[in-house]
Amino acid sequence: MTRIHATAVSIGGKAVLLTGASGAGKSDLALRLIDRGAVLIADDQVELRLQDGVLRASPPPTIEGRIEVRGVGIVAMPFTCDVPVALAIDLDLPPERLPERRTRMIGGTAVSLALLDPREISAPLKVELLLSSCPTALD
Repeated sequence: MTRIHATAVSIGGKAVLLTGASGAGKSDLALRLIDRGAVLIADDQVELRLQDGVLRASPPPTIEGRIEVRGVGIVAMPFTCDVPVALAIDLDLPPERLPERRTRMIGGTAVSLALLDPREISAPLKVELLLSSCPTALD
């Protein structure tokens, strides 16, 4: 098992990892995705395990069902576990206008990677579009 600094949500049964430095907007983007129907997996720390060639995301037991909402505090929320990882979003690097497909090695496997500005109003929709078009071992 590997633990990474990220926030993760499940969209249509596929995990999206939101990575970036503290204050990059991981939890805020996760909240906006949850408002659109995503389900929280974990906030700030995500446990990953490779099972039958599929990387799966779960919350560490000590923080399951909790998300930090800046300016509000720690909030309890429904969550899910053991979700196959389909996409990683890097919130630290500037997005490209017409990006090439890329991957990042995470937890011992290649994961589709995209770069987004989480503060754009369209960021949640962009995550959903990327997820629907990224090639995964799950399809």
